[in-house]
Amino acid sequence: MPISIKYITLKIIIIAMKIEEVLKNGTEGMEVEIKGWVYRWRESGKIIFVIVRDSTDIIQVVISKSDVNDEDFKHAKNANIESSVVVRGVLRKDERAPTGFEILASSFKLIGKSENFPIYKDQSDEYLLDIRHLWLRSREMNAILKIRATSFYKLHEFFHNEGYYEVQAPMFVSNAVEGGSTLFEVPYFGRKAYLTQSSQFYLETFIFSLENVYTVAPSFRAEKSRTRRHLTEFWHCEAEAAWLSNEDIMKFEEKMITYIVDGILENNTKELKLLNRDISMLEKVKPPFDRLKYEDVIKIGQNVGLDIDYGSDLGADEEHAITKKFEKPTFVVNYPKKLKPFYHRPDPDNPDVVLNHDLLAPEGYGEIIGGGERIWDYNELIQRMKEENLNPNDYGWYIDLRKYGSVPHSGFGLGIDRFIWWVAGLEHIKYAIPYPRNIRRVTP
Repeated sequence: MPISIKYITLKIIIIAMKIEEVLKNGTEGMEVEIKGWVYRWRESGKIIFVIVRDSTDIIQVVISKSDVNDEDFKHAKNANIESSVVVRGVLRKDERAPTGFEILASSFKLIGKSENFPIYKDQSDEYLLDIRHLWLRSREMNAILKIRATSFYKLHEFFHNEGYYEVQAPMFVSNAVEGGSTLFEVPYFGRKAYLTQSSQFYLETFIFSLENVYTVAPSFRAEKSRTRRHLTEFWHCEAEAAWLSNEDIMKFEEKMITYIVDGILENNTKELKLLNRDISMLEKVKPPFDRLKYEDVIKIGQNVGLDIDYGSDLGADEEHAITKKFEKPTFVVNYPKKLKPFYHRPDPDNPDVVLNHDLLAPEGYGEIIGGGERIWDYNELIQRMKEENLNPNDYGWYIDLRKYGSVPHSGFGLGIDRFIWWVAGLEHIKYAIPYPRNIRRVTP
């Protein structure tokens, strides 16, 4: 019996790829499909050049009237900036193209036409803040958002690797942690409540159950400050750990900061370069970090021309001047007791200073972490409250922690937006967060 052979024609199915994948793994002559938005557009006779962006990168697309049908060429002509498109074509190397490759289009589909996009070159910061919902599409914000994503991911990963438990604290609170003048008061069913400045007090309650805990959440400070590092709503990573001293928690922090910076260097070098960040400065972030006493930092400030004396608080301007020539993060320890909140433990060897620290980022950025050893003795805590004219009755449940099996413990708070501001080498903290909130802005 004769054998019947059926010849089957195989249809090659092209899977849509991210542009970064095309640039990394694509070969000349390979047929690809990408989905994205028009980043740049220009026409030259019967050829249209479109640079398409997606979440990963950009690539040039060449649409020739001779290579696509009339409808697709019309789509290309009507594809304004930020129109969404689907492109299919053959990959070709071209050193003149922005990323070294271009796609010779065989198909160009206009999916969502954009009206005249309102962002163009040399627009003011205020305008870009007003339309932040659109400016997030920029390559600069794309890079910053990726660095943020890595920062949050590595932060959680580090704590989990170290055996810390993630916990959650309330955002509505009844009393202050840092001070009453910076509280946002909100109506709460006929009573007064406040948006939290810090989750520290609540984290201290958790250590008696879980010992080592952390949280990542917003905090709110009603500070009427216009410095380049202040926000009224910011992302806060806070941790508390039983049995740790001030020195113990500093060693933990320098390990944490190094871990996150290493993760950013591993995953976001492209983004750092796009932002013109000097990567060599981040490569210097290795433990141990320097430790300077508060009194020595005051002398550094005086040497650079600051009008400060022992007992002066260090604000944004002072820290900027002092850290300008620092090359890696530096701890400042043992601040005068009068400069810090009541819960910081006085140094037994010198009760006029406390067992605390601020971690100052180099290159003029200043404080990114504040922390220290907490007062864990009941009588000492009551005494400090009286010295600060605080009513212990307002802190009943917090004082209870010192009455039922208290232990030595320490903690800290990391301003994540400040950290990103420094790591990305940004001019102002408003660039480090998607939707910044300050005394002048609560939209969009």
